[in-house]
Amino acid sequence: MQEKYQPKDIELEVQQYWRDQQSFKVAEDTQREKYYCLAMFPYPSGQLHMGHVRNYTIADVISRYQRMLGKNVLQPMGWDAFGLPAENAAIQNNTAPAAWTYENIRYMKDQLNALGFAYDWDRELATCQPDYYKWEQWFFTRLYEKKLVYKKTSAVNWCPNDQTVLANEQVIDGCCWRCDTPVERKEIPQWFIRITDYAEELLDDLDKLDDWPDQVRTMQRNWIGKSRGVTMSFDLDSPVAGYDHFEVYTTRPDTVMGVTYLSLAAQHPISLTLAETSPALAEFIATCKRQSVAEAEIAMMAKTGIDTGIQASHPITGKKMPVWIANYVLMDYGSGAVMAVPAHDQRDWEFAKTYGLPIDQVVTPTDDSPCDIDKEAFVTKGKLINSEGFDGLNFEEAFDAIASALIDLDKGRITTNYRLRDWGVSRQRYWGSPIPMLYNSEGLEIPVPAEKLPVLLPEDVELDGVQSPIKADPEWRKTSLNGEALEKETDTFDTFMESSWYYARFTCPDATDAMLDSKRANYWLPVDQYVGGIEHAILHLLYARFYHKLMRDEGLLNSDEPFTKLLCQGMVLKDGSKMSKSKGNTVDPQGLIDQYGADTVRLFTMFAAPPEQSLEWSDEGVAGAARFLRRLWKMLHSHVAHSYTNAAPLDIERLDTNEQDVRRKTHATIAKVSDDYGRRQTFNTAIAAVMELLNELNKLDADAAQAPAITQQALEAAVLLLAPIAPHLCHHAWIALGHKEAIIDAPWPTVDETALVQSSITLAVQVNGKLRSQIEVAADALTEDIERQAVEDSKVLRFTEGKAVRKVIVVPNRLVNIVVG
Repeated sequence: MQEKYQPKDIELEVQQYWRDQQSFKVAEDTQREKYYCLAMFPYPSGQLHMGHVRNYTIADVISRYQRMLGKNVLQPMGWDAFGLPAENAAIQNNTAPAAWTYENIRYMKDQLNALGFAYDWDRELATCQPDYYKWEQWFFTRLYEKKLVYKKTSAVNWCPNDQTVLANEQVIDGCCWRCDTPVERKEIPQWFIRITDYAEELLDDLDKLDDWPDQVRTMQRNWIGKSRGVTMSFDLDSPVAGYDHFEVYTTRPDTVMGVTYLSLAAQHPISLTLAETSPALAEFIATCKRQSVAEAEIAMMAKTGIDTGIQASHPITGKKMPVWIANYVLMDYGSGAVMAVPAHDQRDWEFAKTYGLPIDQVVTPTDDSPCDIDKEAFVTKGKLINSEGFDGLNFEEAFDAIASALIDLDKGRITTNYRLRDWGVSRQRYWGSPIPMLYNSEGLEIPVPAEKLPVLLPEDVELDGVQSPIKADPEWRKTSLNGEALEKETDTFDTFMESSWYYARFTCPDATDAMLDSKRANYWLPVDQYVGGIEHAILHLLYARFYHKLMRDEGLLNSDEPFTKLLCQGMVLKDGSKMSKSKGNTVDPQGLIDQYGADTVRLFTMFAAPPEQSLEWSDEGVAGAARFLRRLWKMLHSHVAHSYTNAAPLDIERLDTNEQDVRRKTHATIAKVSDDYGRRQTFNTAIAAVMELLNELNKLDADAAQAPAITQQALEAAVLLLAPIAPHLCHHAWIALGHKEAIIDAPWPTVDETALVQSSITLAVQVNGKLRSQIEVAADALTEDIERQAVEDSKVLRFTEGKAVRKVIVVPNRLVNIVVG
């Protein structure tokens, strides 16, 4: 073992050993407990950032620890390779997205290897490769056959700059999250998957996910948004577009007696029909088309509308009320119509104030506290007033009574609704998987037969930044089936389609005749530990859960959920802000690896904060991690250089007190670190515990008879406990300590419970609450013996002399407090 710690040389040597031995290649083994650990795969942007490093280090530490427990561990890695950033980069660099993507994959793979991650690279996949997206296309056609896929014209958020649809979450302050261009509303034909058919199961099964953060489960529950309410109908005075009435859904039927007007969405059929003969209505509807459909944006914007001139009747009282078109009502949510209760809904209140519409209070606080409807809407549930026969009822009573009245009048019914909308999977960009649908001359849609898949995306293309190459190329669109001329769909899949099932394909990436090899998939799935950022709590994690259930129902796998345990790591901050290129506060992981070595980078990221909390970057913290590893190396070298690895076996019966203390600390550290790695997943405290062990070891008298054996045991424990975090140094150290097998094949250390037994304990002694001395007593000493020894202690006597001892309080294993007068 060389005297100086040279991380670069050591790490290259150890990584070569892992490659030569195929150390991380794994296969199914029914005789062993499996463990599938997965970190969310990266988009190949060009280089790793510190957020990547933290995410993948956490997963790697867990994987290596579980392997040392004897489990059959799978930890794969791949690339979420489709997406708009590749198109933008290709335009900037005058290249094709495919070439840019594959070059980035090559570079980032080298970076991952330099960090020593224990990946089975034989399972590597990239979602832009045809042998991957072929099966995604096949699955889509199967869902189409099951009527779980449909196409409809839908209002979407449209970015005119990127020429693509945006999810509501991708609209920030009315602008595109990517290019900051103002977003427009646009009506286009789109493909949808019926995730709403699974809404109840997706909601119910959250209760099975005990090892998910409560915050994530709450976010998904809110997103699915199950609600119990009443659907009621309002009759029109005269039919419009074949409608003699329209329906609204409300979760607050207790407020129905306070309805003063009704609002329709701009795209409601009644609105569109009326606009045909009213230029003012047509102009207002055109204005609504230019606004975002994101709920957050609608909540903040000015509420505007226009009176249609038609009226509808209240379903209970028959009272006539005006029908408006309002910009805050969306056609895709509910029925596209709402009953407006300005006194008890803030949006309706703002609208009524703007247009001078009546505001009728029908709910008041249950405690009769003041409530000023002139200042704002009273939106809290209370008791009913001004509601005819329903006065005095609380919310639950009013819900039942009003629902019953509507049912008796044949004007309503109790219904369950969901906030969740079907998943729109069409994107108007090029760099994505082509949607496997064909159209004949009459526009009839035809799924591509399985034997004709995949529909290949051409990779040798030129981008102009305006139109997708496959939309611009009439020759690519042309195809035929059974002699009939057809056209291909030119939209591509939302990239969430690829990331919703990659974890399953990792179990059998070489399967050529099926989407999944069910035998292998069922061996590995569900994923035991999934690691990724909480920003994926809704979209990715919800879509993956949905996709998993779809694959289950196709007979491809037999589990209900994809991820058993979820760890959401915190962000990496610098100077209090998230690292980003725009802020100029990024740190290049490669530079740190070159300067300090991968083990130092790994150690710092695990030591600086618990995994679920934000990590504040510290240059001194990285230097401190490097110093600790050098110190450990120095201790190991000193021990090996004196040939203490060949010391006589430990004679437990002849240990002196100092030696017993170090041995006890060694096994206490094993117990704590095992708990920190396994149950608690607080790796920072695990590292701190090993540091404390080395501090204790330094106190050992080097000339003591059994010091070499005690030191050997402590150093072996320290190296084993740090092996998941600093695998390169520990690989080298394990061999230097006299072991023939590699440390990745060594078992996790076990605790000798007898070593934890203390023959004596040290107790603090206080006099009137102030520390005055310490005493050492037998671990099994009687309380009266402890009291006597404390009272008679020479240091204590200086503070009790001449005073009456009124009480002696013994706190077991901690202290003695003597109360004197």
